[in-house]
Amino acid sequence: MLALGTKVPNFNLPDVVSGEKITLDTFKDHKALLVMFICQHCPYVKHIETALARIGKDYANQPVGIVAISANDADNYPDDAPPKLKKQAEQLGFVFPYCYDEHQMIAKAFTATCTPDFFLFDDTRKLVYRGQFDDSRPGNTQPVTGKDLRTALEAVLSGRSVPLNQKPSAGCNIKWKDL
Repeated sequence: MLALGTKVPNFNLPDVVSGEKITLDTFKDHKALLVMFICQHCPYVKHIETALARIGKDYANQPVGIVAISANDADNYPDDAPPKLKKQAEQLGFVFPYCYDEHQMIAKAFTATCTPDFFLFDDTRKLVYRGQFDDSRPGNTQPVTGKDLRTALEAVLSGRSVPLNQKPSAGCNIKWKDL
């Protein structure tokens, strides 16, 4: 796992909707940066994808940069190819960039392991949260709230420390390419 306090890894990835390159500089004027590793086909992502769109809308007028990244092997998992990611983003109304990490180097730099996987960086771009969205999972009765991630976001925005008791993300393994 990427250790708390680690500087955000650099990235330069295409947004599947606009085609624009998204980099750290895209978010230079934001107090916080949320990097989410998601995909289109994972049941854990599907379970929370509407709430992910809501997070984007709820924080659109806050100094929070948000970017979603899919790193799954699209050759073996065609539902995670950029055209399907674009459709997902448009259907859900994502207001944040959704990038495709074709070579999987960014996912490896972040030590992302599953979808969904969340990384929150503060204004110095040090990792302050790596954990779950909330306690809800496909098949359990917990409501989808985003409580854990929202608590971390609110702490960063208010200048407070993010709680250190962080539950790891749970979901589908990232679909790595055969080397």
